[in-house]
Amino acid sequence: MALEVAAKAAAGAPDLLGDCPFCQRVTLTLEEKKVPYKLHLINLSDKPKWFTEVNPEGKVPVVKFDDKWVPDSDVIVGIIEEKYPEPSLKTPPEFASVGSKILGSFVTFLKSKDPGDGSEQALLTELKALDEHLKAHGPYIAGEKVTAADLSLAPKLYHLKVALGHFKKWTVPADLAHYHKYTELLFSRESFVKTAPADEKYVIAGWEPKVNP
Repeated sequence: MALEVAAKAAAGAPDLLGDCPFCQRVTLTLEEKKVPYKLHLINLSDKPKWFTEVNPEGKVPVVKFDDKWVPDSDVIVGIIEEKYPEPSLKTPPEFASVGSKILGSFVTFLKSKDPGDGSEQALLTELKALDEHLKAHGPYIAGEKVTAADLSLAPKLYHLKVALGHFKKWTVPADLAHYHKYTELLFSRESFVKTAPADEKYVIAGWEPKVNP
């Protein structure tokens, strides 16, 4: 039986996969574990009635496990790991928080209008820390094998690349070679290609209201 997954539809293209990094984290996990799933694309500005009935908060992603719709990507990937243990995507506890501050730093820098506020430096500090970690332990966060930590980070790093490139004409410094090798590995995985937003323009459209409120 295919799992039912509700994920964000692309802005202005309700039949295409949208740009939610948390939804992609869930579909990436299912693809890596080869778990069959059926995708419901939700237009977040015009949510279908059935969706708000099963999920009053109206957030995505939600996945149906045993007749119950479960929200929150952290909870969802935990349940998937439990129900479908093979192949294991568990990240060793000592590596579980690697890269966890990148999303916050990226969003702060993206929204920043003041070049001297330190937000660029704060992001660079986080990216350098990831690069150092990969240099010591790579190519993935926990070594040779992809784990849940990579699948959580991959969509966020894709958003970082697209949004900062578009809104700030900013790219990750070339000397962070392990970081660049890592993102190349992640973005070229079959699971990533299958679950990525339909087009970069949907990522840009998704960030536009946050950058220019």
